[in-house]
Amino acid sequence: MTARCLLHVCLMLLFSTEISAQLCTMLHFQQNKVNKESLELLKKMSGNFPSQCINERAAFKPTQDVVQLPVSQKENAMVAIQEILQEIFNIFSKNLTQSAWEETSIVRFQNGLYLQIQRLEACLRAHMEKGLTNVEIEDHQLTSRRVKQYFQGIDVFLKEKQYSLCAWEIIRMEIPRGFVLLDKLTRRLNN
Repeated sequence: MTARCLLHVCLMLLFSTEISAQLCTMLHFQQNKVNKESLELLKKMSGNFPSQCINERAAFKPTQDVVQLPVSQKENAMVAIQEILQEIFNIFSKNLTQSAWEETSIVRFQNGLYLQIQRLEACLRAHMEKGLTNVEIEDHQLTSRRVKQYFQGIDVFLKEKQYSLCAWEIIRMEIPRGFVLLDKLTRRLNN
């Protein structure tokens, strides 16, 4: 009986590893879909940029251009994508009370990001299990730090503006730039 259960567990692990590998090879298709859906939901959340916020738009000055973040190698692209999605998810999980956004779109946006983050984490874990050199580990850490630094600027801006309606609208207009970088990085996953 125990041998039979053990065989069953081993088969399940074998199939789950195979399924996980299949999901990782399809990652670029999934990421393209998430990018498109996320951009559509960002547009649907609020509609047009409020005219009362136009003067405040100049107040947001990111420390760097997210589209210009340097990322090398396919594996580093996966790290950057996962980190960008995680940071966007974190931002849109904060004090949204002053935003006048459609709740359904926000929830769908968050859920889409969360599911893709989970997929990426599974693929990254599988990649890490193969073993990384010290240089690769340092590259991953540097990529992560650069992404976090950019998004810390967004977080600071929201806090300084006390999560006002205009601050959220300005950030809603900035986040698609992150998806431009995600598109660029997603193409690397396909190679």
